[in-house]
Amino acid sequence: MSMVLPGVVGFKLHGTLRDGVTATDLVLTVTQMLRKHGVVGKFVEFYGRGMEELALADRATIANMAPEYGATVGFFPVDHITLEYLKMTGREDETVSTIEAYLRANKMFVDYNEPKIEPTYSSYIELDLGDVEPCISGPKRPHDRVTLKDMKADWHACLENKIGFKGYGIPKDLQNRVVKFDFHGQTAELKHGTVVIAAITSCTNTSNPTVMIASGLVAKKAYELGLEVKPWIKTSLAPGSGVVTKYLLRSGLLKYLSDLGFNLVGYGCTTCIGNSGDLDQIVADAITENDIIAAAVLSGNRNFEGRIHPLTQANYLASPPLVVVYALAGTVDINFEEEPIGTGKGNRPIFLRDIWPSSKKVSEIVHSNVLVDMFKSTYEAITKGNPMWNQLVVPTADVYSWDPNSTYIREPPFFKGMSMDPPGPHSIKDAYCLLCFGDCVTTDHISPAGSIHKDSPAAKYLVDHSVKPGDFNSYGSRRGNYEVMMRGTFGNIRIVNKLLDGEPGPKTIHVPTREKLYVYDAAMVLNMGLEVRGTGMQNALCCWELRL
Repeated sequence: MSMVLPGVVGFKLHGTLRDGVTATDLVLTVTQMLRKHGVVGKFVEFYGRGMEELALADRATIANMAPEYGATVGFFPVDHITLEYLKMTGREDETVSTIEAYLRANKMFVDYNEPKIEPTYSSYIELDLGDVEPCISGPKRPHDRVTLKDMKADWHACLENKIGFKGYGIPKDLQNRVVKFDFHGQTAELKHGTVVIAAITSCTNTSNPTVMIASGLVAKKAYELGLEVKPWIKTSLAPGSGVVTKYLLRSGLLKYLSDLGFNLVGYGCTTCIGNSGDLDQIVADAITENDIIAAAVLSGNRNFEGRIHPLTQANYLASPPLVVVYALAGTVDINFEEEPIGTGKGNRPIFLRDIWPSSKKVSEIVHSNVLVDMFKSTYEAITKGNPMWNQLVVPTADVYSWDPNSTYIREPPFFKGMSMDPPGPHSIKDAYCLLCFGDCVTTDHISPAGSIHKDSPAAKYLVDHSVKPGDFNSYGSRRGNYEVMMRGTFGNIRIVNKLLDGEPGPKTIHVPTREKLYVYDAAMVLNMGLEVRGTGMQNALCCWELRL
């Protein structure tokens, strides 16, 4: 078997993170650097003495962002930090010793006490951890990093800029408009940049004890000083592991997160994949009726257009503690160095510096509350399941039995009637352009993972199969049903098809009739099949043709 070996980019780390700088700040910085360097189709290996300062959870958060910086994989070599993590998470000493011995024998273990030879890589990139600043990324892409000190200026630039990845094209006279409305008897207001979703979510961030403890400490201090989250902001806490709940409970910090509205909603993917649920209808109406560019702040990996929520056009990735801070501030239109987050007890203005914990304080809480037994008991419970899981009826057949009535999992027809002899090439005649895109078309544009819009072809299919709108769920949840996914192809509500003269949405022009149709409907006209043919995917004009 022959294969093309990928290029391997060496990412050298040195120095240490400054006090108060989080692993998420580092991740967003690395993501921006690697996206700029260009690592599509490549491996990224991190190395250097700076790794000694990074906990395994921090490394995992960086590695997990590989799709966002475009690499095939990002990885760290095994060292003593890795072995310490294995012990902390309940692995037996004998197992850890075997792993270390095996890796040392194969020259794959990094020992910082041994002399080092500079590795050879296809290309190199370097970062001093001391240069990393507190930051967030957005409003539409994970690699558009903005430092906190520049956020207010960047936000106003986004409002001013023409419509694009860093622009909304809002006229100058409308940029500061305030919309007031009644929220269940309480006076509320919205303006461009108002936060309506604040979610501590995404597996790697919410399985990282350092940033999770930091978010709890921020919540505790804010609560003690009298800060509150506005009730029209949808807040949630979705840890990536049951262990998180245990150490937040032991440390006494879960209470303060709950007091601010960050209640435990479950474990796993939520807002990051569009599963935040509906906004309060009063808030939703205020946004749509007044064309407000509402914001979501989440600790997830991805913030592509249309993914987080249909009504939040501005979506920012941030560390869990910063998610709490932005929920308290209620807006992304703020400079935390100069402006207070809010007013606390005694009408005292409270600034970010008043509630942000030191790295030393966070480390102390982590070491005294994240215990080995928590991991052991949680992992043991996984094999026992839960009452709902255990009551599922499991078929005994060796081959999966397809349910023709299922709207979640259906047998795909792609291999039916396939012969052992390929049909060979054939010509394409009288084809029309189905879609015409510009740069940076992502998988989220082509195959959405978020909510299923009530007027979409996928929604019509589900309604025809007796599924109520409240049970539509998301494209990500129904990816096992090709009928739904076929109708959702190019179904992103923010996608811009140049055939529609810049109008966003999942529609196109059916060329022969000039009729504006959903992409799926245009493809199905006169029983025509959709065949995707990329004619330039590398940062160029992307066109897809319709095979007649």
